Amino acid sequence: MKYKSQRAAYPYFVLAMILFGLQVLFGLVIAAQFIWPQLLRNILPFSVGREVHLNTMVFWLLLGLMGATYYLVPEETQSELYSTKLASLQFWLLGLTGVATVVGFLFGWTEGREYIEAPRLLDWLIVIGALIFLFNVLATILKSRRWTAIMGVLFAGMTGLSLMYLVGMKFFGSISVDQFFWWWVIHFWVEGTWELIAAAITAYLLVKLTGVNTKVVAKWLYIEVTLVVFTGVLGIGHHYYWIGTPKYWLMIGGLFGLLEPIPILLMVIDTLRHTKGMKTAGTNRVALLWLVGAAITHFVGAGLMGVVQTLPSINKWTHGTQLTAAHGHLAFYGAFAMLVIAAMYYMVPEMTGALVSRKSGSRIFWMMLLSMCAMSLIMFGAGITQVYMERIMGLDFTYVKNSFTNFWLLWRLVAGFFFAWGTLWLVKDSLGLFSGSTEYYQTGVTYEDYINKG
Repeated sequence: MKYKSQRAAYPYFVLAMILFGLQVLFGLVIAAQFIWPQLLRNILPFSVGREVHLNTMVFWLLLGLMGATYYLVPEETQSELYSTKLASLQFWLLGLTGVATVVGFLFGWTEGREYIEAPRLLDWLIVIGALIFLFNVLATILKSRRWTAIMGVLFAGMTGLSLMYLVGMKFFGSISVDQFFWWWVIHFWVEGTWELIAAAITAYLLVKLTGVNTKVVAKWLYIEVTLVVFTGVLGIGHHYYWIGTPKYWLMIGGLFGLLEPIPILLMVIDTLRHTKGMKTAGTNRVALLWLVGAAITHFVGAGLMGVVQTLPSINKWTHGTQLTAAHGHLAFYGAFAMLVIAAMYYMVPEMTGALVSRKSGSRIFWMMLLSMCAMSLIMFGAGITQVYMERIMGLDFTYVKNSFTNFWLLWRLVAGFFFAWGTLWLVKDSLGLFSGSTEYYQTGVTYEDYINKG
């Protein structure tokens, strides 16, 4: 760690891991409620559990991305952060707001709009936190008078993310109009601004983990960003097929929705090209494993699983089924969750001096990845069952669910338990990183031996 202020990232990763564990816990409960609707119905209704599951996901990913930003900004600008006190103030503001949001959901305090359900008062506190973050990063850049490609893309993504949150606070009188702009917020977050942030952090980690020339990464970064913005904006049309918008969205959404996997594919090729044949002695291979895994899973979950459902003629049958859930789970996990974990595995040891156990980190990686893939494939099977029996054959929803879909969802729950097990293992592993423990990671092995053995 070159700059003391990089340590401002530390509490963001800690809280992100705690919220990740909470998200998975609530996910298990609502997965069980899919099969047994009466389970905990009076204590934790399905709608409330789902709110917590979705919003903790958004919150922990944001905290993780902000933490990664606070770590890389000093290195990219070659100067200390403008203010670590502001970073700390922002952390406590967002942390307490996040806790208040989750507790509020449990008592019915909600705005009720999917993914952005935080009540209006808490919305404003989140906006203040985001503005503090943007000011701190921008002031650091201006103070250093140094602007790199990675910094530019990252700041553009963070600014767009914050602006879209403001747009999302506007409620239009008509539900149809409101849904139209709500989709802009959600889609442009996930397939626009978040993609920019992911591309910038991926580029930074590639430079650090593989030693590739920054200029080479920057060239690909610009190409990827151009394609992300181009396809991300017009590709939003695939959400407009069946909500009363004009028919021209069918063609626009279908065409540009098909192009959306291209920038993701470029990112995968770019990542593999840089890691192929590289010397790994002394490299944090666990972080590299998570980074390469993120790029590939991103392409499969967001790209392939999305593109097979994007054509209007297919989407009219699959929209809102378990096929959508399969796509959403694998896409979010690959595109953002694995990237944040990769950043944590690289950055936290740099801050604390802890040594990463390749054995433990690799086992966690494979356990979580395989169980997440299993969940997505099972939901894919459930979705196909739904489409054929409910929408093509016209059988009753409840009959299909009780007789056929529940079979798939039971296996999804089993895979979910393995994923939760992996998550607990990850949290335990990360606690070792956060404490700077070397004993936990490599008992009886010196740092020199560890490096020499790779």
